[in-house]
Amino acid sequence: MSHSEAGALPAAALRDAVTEGRTTAVDAVRASQARAAEVNAGPAWLNAIIWSDDAAAVREAEAIDARRAAGDGDMPLAGVPVVVKDNIATLDLPTTCGSRILDGYVSPFEATVVSRLRAAGAVIVGKTNMDEFAMGSSTEHSAYGPTRNPIDPARVPGGSSGGSAAAVAAGAVRIALGSETGGSVRQPAAFCGVVGVKPTYGRVSRYGLVAFASSLDQVGVFGRTVDDAALGLQVIAGHDPRDATSAQHEVPSYRAVANAGTDGQPLAGLKIGLPKEYFPHSLDARIGGRTRAVVEHLRRLGAEIHDVSLPHTDLAIAVYYIVAPAEASSNLARFDGVRFGRRVAGDGLRETYERTRSGGFGPEVTRRILLGTYVLSAGYYDAYYKKAQEVRALIARDFAHAFEKVDLLFTPTTPTPAFPLGAVSDPYEMYLSDIFTATANLTGIPAMSLPIGRVDGLPVGGQLLAPHFGEAAMLRAAYALEASLGAEAHT
Repeated sequence: MSHSEAGALPAAALRDAVTEGRTTAVDAVRASQARAAEVNAGPAWLNAIIWSDDAAAVREAEAIDARRAAGDGDMPLAGVPVVVKDNIATLDLPTTCGSRILDGYVSPFEATVVSRLRAAGAVIVGKTNMDEFAMGSSTEHSAYGPTRNPIDPARVPGGSSGGSAAAVAAGAVRIALGSETGGSVRQPAAFCGVVGVKPTYGRVSRYGLVAFASSLDQVGVFGRTVDDAALGLQVIAGHDPRDATSAQHEVPSYRAVANAGTDGQPLAGLKIGLPKEYFPHSLDARIGGRTRAVVEHLRRLGAEIHDVSLPHTDLAIAVYYIVAPAEASSNLARFDGVRFGRRVAGDGLRETYERTRSGGFGPEVTRRILLGTYVLSAGYYDAYYKKAQEVRALIARDFAHAFEKVDLLFTPTTPTPAFPLGAVSDPYEMYLSDIFTATANLTGIPAMSLPIGRVDGLPVGGQLLAPHFGEAAMLRAAYALEASLGAEAHT
């Protein structure tokens, strides 16, 4: 099998080829590196992959081949190249969170999700670009420059995990890790025409994920297909004693459950709700039309379609932009020039703090730290933060009521397709990119985006949402919908 043939295989097929000796992990990694060079995935053009060590990745692949030769057949990602967002700790590459304040920082420990990928036989071939500290929806707010969308390089890939989405869309890898705080996996997945999964809060360990907003942050998975994403999620899911928020909840076999009953009407008996608040009059008519057309696919697959309501949806962005900055102002206090990364010496400790943070953080991060500090300050805590948490509970109650009537929800992932680089300068307008995704983070439920077609040549994503720990049902619907749409999902 040639390098190019190995590089074109889905993740499961590549794993089988490596396991059966029809190709090698080294060939798979070299194919990934060749594809990344072909599409110019590095800083010179797409700027999706910002840190890599090709020689080290090949050595890691050689170790996988040695494990296989020694009889190790328990590697569900044997030889599969994977890229990881730059806010997930690795031992061998920098972890900068797209920020100058962590320029050159290499973690002394590794994230649990990375260790699980390596144990499963995956090879980490690079770290991907992101909005600084995951604060953004376009991957334009990186200290290392913006990432371009491979579908249309004049447009953004979405954010904040835009580098990971772009790497998958460009064909450099089949699986990538990102992180979610308000939609940072699903929104770029929709913009780039790939699959993005946000698991239930607690399903995947956050150990080694640099904290932005701890009650919202999660590691998510990108895949070229639903099966690629399901395979990646399968490997990283499960309890981790090093993460106090990790849930001791059994992880089902996502691929086995998702592939069950693919004949006839594979979604027979499944009730899917359409929340009216996610189809507002202001929704881009092209995206609304595309989403409603996909609902007919769900009907033909046997699903029962019901109208539902999530009445507090319009408050989600306001709540999110109080809770998330408040937690960020606390979490980012640790970056002071003493313990991590960059240090700009001043006349005394206070001036050192000021110079380090003022020069190290970009404008969007600074804006959110100031906002978060304000809402937590004496006299304003009850008026803003406490009130936001109360409304957050109402949003969660909306979803709980909806899931008493239906098994899943289906919505558009984003209100618009990918916009041109530099086109959105108003922070509030940028925040609205997450209007359909932030609710899942506020409530902790699983959600995913998959391609459902294109408008004017740009990808459109459809979003499935499930009750807590309902990833299997969500993926079952996604598998069936992907098969039903076929080539229509990318045209």
